[in-house]
Amino acid sequence: MTPPFSDLAGLRALLTELPVPDAAALSAAQVRNAQLTKPAGALGRLEELAMWYASWRGTPRPRLERPQVAIFAGNHGVVARGVSAFPAEVTAQMVGNFEAGGAAVNQLAETFGATMTVHPIALDRPTADFVEGPAMTEAELLEAMAIGWSAVDPVSDLLVAGEMGIGNTCSASAIALALEGGRAQDWTGRGTGVDAPGLARKSEAVAQGAARLGPDPDPIEVLRQLGGREIAAMAGAILAARHHRIPVLLDGFICCSAALVLHRAAPGALDHAVAGHQGAEAGHARLLQALGKAPLLALDLRLGEGSGGVLAIGVLRGALACHSGMASFAEAGVSDG
Repeated sequence: MTPPFSDLAGLRALLTELPVPDAAALSAAQVRNAQLTKPAGALGRLEELAMWYASWRGTPRPRLERPQVAIFAGNHGVVARGVSAFPAEVTAQMVGNFEAGGAAVNQLAETFGATMTVHPIALDRPTADFVEGPAMTEAELLEAMAIGWSAVDPVSDLLVAGEMGIGNTCSASAIALALEGGRAQDWTGRGTGVDAPGLARKSEAVAQGAARLGPDPDPIEVLRQLGGREIAAMAGAILAARHHRIPVLLDGFICCSAALVLHRAAPGALDHAVAGHQGAEAGHARLLQALGKAPLLALDLRLGEGSGGVLAIGVLRGALACHSGMASFAEAGVSDG
């Protein structure tokens, strides 16, 4: 679907015109939840999940039938500084693995009944080194966000956005530092397994890149200056999902850095999103706290690819199966006390 923006002004307008949840559907789902054959609150966060999902899908008794996983890939100029344990060519190699069905996320998507699409973005043109200057031009940022927007299937009923991009934890760390402050070391981890000298180089790059922007920078400009094409595409996809009223399960640290841009640009922009998991990457727990999102799972994942978000589809499926499939006390002939 063609995105409804062609410049930054149009993009910013979309952030001020965000759809809200369906209050009538939420109220009806709450009434139904109170009538189900269980003690009040006995299913804990599963109950919250089901009612949250119902409010965005506009029905008090929803089903999850068409989940979508969209994987975006991009390359980063900062990799030339030795901030990653793997060379940039691995990005394209992993895209081939996704397309052949051989990656972990392929198996998880199949397990939980999700369709999966893969979107490599200009892999032959890495972003510029964000230590020295802006990672992307305005046109490159808009192009990447438009690719993310267009990747979302409007008839899907759940989105998980994932990524692949050697060096993208460095970019995500710089975004988090620029928007949340602190020290570079607070946000910078080993990513795919960089050694101690590489971690030091990575932290230095993160600090220098964020320092270029000064205090209280504009979130969209932070994305342009420090982000990668795949991170921008994830932001575009999450924004598109909001406008289509498609709930989102957020993946790991890199996905959440894209989400952070939207969160800072427009308070409430992530009301349609839930954190799928908390990963092992340094800074992810802090980032979730900044987003105000409690994760559904915590399994020490640090793979990316959307893997943690896809795993959380199973939790959401369980929540909806209980909410929409259970009998009420009256239907089951059970006394409600």
